[in-house]
Amino acid sequence: MRETTIQIEIYSDVVCPWCFIGKRRLEQALEAAEFADRAEIAWRPFQLNPTMPKSGMDRRTYLEAKFGGAGARRAMEERVAKAGEADGIAFTFERIERTPNTFDAHRLLWFAQQHGKQNDLAEALFHAYFSEGRDIGSKETLVNVAAEAGFDREATRRFLGSAAGVEEVRAEEAAGHRMGIRGVPYFVLNGGHAISGAQPLAIFVSALKEAEAEAESVERKGGR
Repeated sequence: MRETTIQIEIYSDVVCPWCFIGKRRLEQALEAAEFADRAEIAWRPFQLNPTMPKSGMDRRTYLEAKFGGAGARRAMEERVAKAGEADGIAFTFERIERTPNTFDAHRLLWFAQQHGKQNDLAEALFHAYFSEGRDIGSKETLVNVAAEAGFDREATRRFLGSAAGVEEVRAEEAAGHRMGIRGVPYFVLNGGHAISGAQPLAIFVSALKEAEAEAESVERKGGR
């Protein structure tokens, strides 16, 4: 019996801590629902701040303006760190100096998809930013992260120095906005079922099983 494949699109930003947590919870759900070997995952761009200067901003200044002061920023970080710890993620916010512009990181994810290594690079980018505090708005940092993830260093550098992927990433991001996505992470299963946010494991498992049942129903009807 042929097993059903689940197509999963993840709208995300690489500086979104809940996107990293959502990735972990999805992975746990795929294992729990026995989908780990038959899920095809595609990462889609969603910039939390598309007007961020190319050089980025001081992280504390940016977040304290966004959340309403140092106390609110610290409370947010503590809440996220606690959630991350439960899912095996060690957030080291104190190591992050700048909030970057993430457009080139999204272009690099598009590049990685062309080579079948997009999910690996997404993991590497999250880890580089949230665990190591690296500036993933820097092209040289992106080249290094990609090389550490198994990409050809010079090919990556040439790609980032070109305009390749610019229009494609803009188009994918615009598609997400047309779908009504206003926050990330946002997961789309088989083009229909949607999960907004880093939901608990049970929610992911339930959505995966619903998507599987619907896909199997469509296949049966098509086979008549």
